[in-house]
Amino acid sequence: MDKNAFLRKIPKVDLLIEDEKIKDLIENNDRELVIDIIREKTDELRAFIVDSSLEAEIVQKTESLIDDIIAKFKKTTSLNVKKVINATGTILHTNLGRAVISEKIADRLKEIITGYSNLEYDIEDGERGERYSHFEDIVCRITGAQAAMAVNNNAAAVMLILSTMAKDKEVIVSRGELVEIGGSFRVPDVMSQSGSRLVEIGTTNKTHLRDYKNAVNEETAAFLKVHTSNYKIVGFTESVSVKELSELSQKHNIPLIEDIGSGVLIDLSRYGLSYEPTVQESIKNGADVVCFSGDKLLGGPQAGIIVGKKEYIDKMKKNPLTRAMRIDKFTATALEAVFHEYIDEENAIKNIPVLSMITKDIKELELIANLLYEKIKSIHNSADIQIEDCLSQIGGGSLPLERIKSKCVSIKPKNITTALFEKKLRYLDVPVIIRISNDRAIIDLRTVNKSEIDILSNNIIDALN
Repeated sequence: MDKNAFLRKIPKVDLLIEDEKIKDLIENNDRELVIDIIREKTDELRAFIVDSSLEAEIVQKTESLIDDIIAKFKKTTSLNVKKVINATGTILHTNLGRAVISEKIADRLKEIITGYSNLEYDIEDGERGERYSHFEDIVCRITGAQAAMAVNNNAAAVMLILSTMAKDKEVIVSRGELVEIGGSFRVPDVMSQSGSRLVEIGTTNKTHLRDYKNAVNEETAAFLKVHTSNYKIVGFTESVSVKELSELSQKHNIPLIEDIGSGVLIDLSRYGLSYEPTVQESIKNGADVVCFSGDKLLGGPQAGIIVGKKEYIDKMKKNPLTRAMRIDKFTATALEAVFHEYIDEENAIKNIPVLSMITKDIKELELIANLLYEKIKSIHNSADIQIEDCLSQIGGGSLPLERIKSKCVSIKPKNITTALFEKKLRYLDVPVIIRISNDRAIIDLRTVNKSEIDILSNNIIDALN
């Protein structure tokens, strides 16, 4: 194989820009960008020819040069963050953006962010205000706390709390609560960055009240409880409740901090799920400061919400770290709107998408499954299609053992592999993210909005053709 002959056949830039398809691209777009991409793709082709040992591959790659240039240009000029259809059945899918925001709140956001707002302006007094003031009252009303604020995520909340309340001092934590919170971020590492010193007590499966008592000394700045929302220890276990630890906290005048994780505000056991401690309960049982995520079971934007006694929250607001971790106008607006939904529990269940998906009735899911099936049943020659029972999960490190009965449309392609079908679904203009089980594509309808069915059905048909 004469590689030099193939290298000589690579068109020069001035010849490529005379191609009709490239001319159209230049006419409607930035000329310099198109030329940069032409150079990039010809360099890639040159390297491919040098490295490849298969003549047929080189011929195919050379013949597709124009199409590759156009495809690269489209990818370069397209926005990377895009809408996807979550058909995995995982409600709080970390990779897919976790909690979905309702259209009502999205409309509210649009109204605020497309113009000016009173983010840090006190309209009544006509002077500088505080961005936390817009949601602090409603958060306190819902949780029972004296004061509230928010930073950009819950790891930041933990760091800010400890930096404010325990810098250069000791914080007592049970070994069974030293969790990794995702993305390799671990509670001990966050504590170290805050400047506090970790004092581990008890064992992985058992920690007693006496372990806390025995660890107290003049260097102790706080007790820290971390709710293990992303895993469970079962069997021979024992832990100390917030209420028990609060009594010890008050006796020694040592503040009690709880990282409650998922931030649930409603008793989900009323809806058939396992009991998960609420923020209100933590405050009621004596925690001085509580922090939790905004984009998990709360169903809001990404944030680390801090509630508790005013004396501690006021100090946090003055901590220099607060400036680095502060939330923007998007988050402040969304948090206020989400918490307002919790004034009435029925409204919250109905209007907050996370809670609506968690509590969605199986009969409603069956109707949606039937609707999808009717739209795609015409392709039965290309795939075996069935409506089946399945199990959804909450995800996002919340209620890890919980599985919710759901309905799915399962598909076994006849002309392509299930793996290729899954890949083709991901490569569409509106990607569809699914799961595969027993070599069948599972379209779990719990996380699919009814308004997405037309797009979903068309995508399935396209991917099977």
